[in-house]
Amino acid sequence: MRVPFVDLKAQYGSIKNEVQTAITNVVEDSAFIGGKYVEAFEKGFAEFCGAQYAVGVSSGTSALHLALVALGIGPGDEVITAANTFIATTEAISHAGAKFTLVDINPVNFEIDVSAIEAAITPRTKAIIPVHLYGQMAEMDSIMDIARKHKLAVVEDAAQAQGAEWKGKRAGSYGHAAGFSFYPAKNLGAYGDAGIVVTNDQAVADRVRLYANHGRRSANDHEVEGFNERLDGIQAAVLKAKLPHLAEWNAKRHAAADRYRSLLSGLKVAVPREMPEGKHIYHLYVIRVKDRDGVKAALEAKGIGCGLHYPIPIHLLDAYKHLKKGQGSYPATEEAAREILSLPMYPEITAEQQQYVAQCLEGVVGRA
Repeated sequence: MRVPFVDLKAQYGSIKNEVQTAITNVVEDSAFIGGKYVEAFEKGFAEFCGAQYAVGVSSGTSALHLALVALGIGPGDEVITAANTFIATTEAISHAGAKFTLVDINPVNFEIDVSAIEAAITPRTKAIIPVHLYGQMAEMDSIMDIARKHKLAVVEDAAQAQGAEWKGKRAGSYGHAAGFSFYPAKNLGAYGDAGIVVTNDQAVADRVRLYANHGRRSANDHEVEGFNERLDGIQAAVLKAKLPHLAEWNAKRHAAADRYRSLLSGLKVAVPREMPEGKHIYHLYVIRVKDRDGVKAALEAKGIGCGLHYPIPIHLLDAYKHLKKGQGSYPATEEAAREILSLPMYPEITAEQQQYVAQCLEGVVGRA
């Protein structure tokens, strides 16, 4: 049996007619940049998140970047974020002209260690970017309390959290703004790069829209020097066609996670911990295991796709050698990076496929 890490073709097969119709409509209307299809998706996704405004942009990285710019974050400012994340989080901070300050993670749930945030605040700190990693939200009520106390902006990195919740509120509805990615493998994925900024602040939404479109509101009147980071019509139409299915897809992921938890019980692995205050949407199903690289190779030899999210912490990447943060700087992040392994996870995964994954994994790691 072969079990792919993600199966986008299976999803496409279930909604092929809807997607093809959506794409055809955009082409026939020549609504390639902006227009009614982008506006319809923006409205629908804002409602899904429980927020007032949404502005479509070209990627999740662009969403974080433009959210920071719209909030006035720039040169001389510092932004706190988690050491366990994809480089897009820190790229966005750097592209805004600010510097990032990393804090370690909570080893229980891989999210930012809330207890470490205040110690990282300096007079230059202007914002916090909590990363809702793997489909589970950070402890947003506590983070917002810290932000209010220190008068900081909060931008949620919700790239992996479309539909995740914390204490009954969805990702995107807590912070001053949130950035979502619609990379094809996400729970809600486009057929190319795409992203969106969600906010309850109309001024922030207006500035994101302005900066994303070359700093203009009309064809030739450029108020500021902006960027070309717009969402195109075809991607918006595809996402709008998929959006009504997202809740069901998330529920299927959760059911698959429950099956994994049962199947992996008693094996020498640590399964994900779902926080009781939240709703996990399992963008990724990340276990912890000793001899991770050996286990990964053994599973792949049996036809099982695996992923690593993320094997090299931000501070140890070549891109950030100038930070001079060596091994031991963020111990919980570094330990996780050595042990994390992402198993196949998508709404269409079958019980038989998961049983095969569990059987092969038991054959490699054994029982506790």
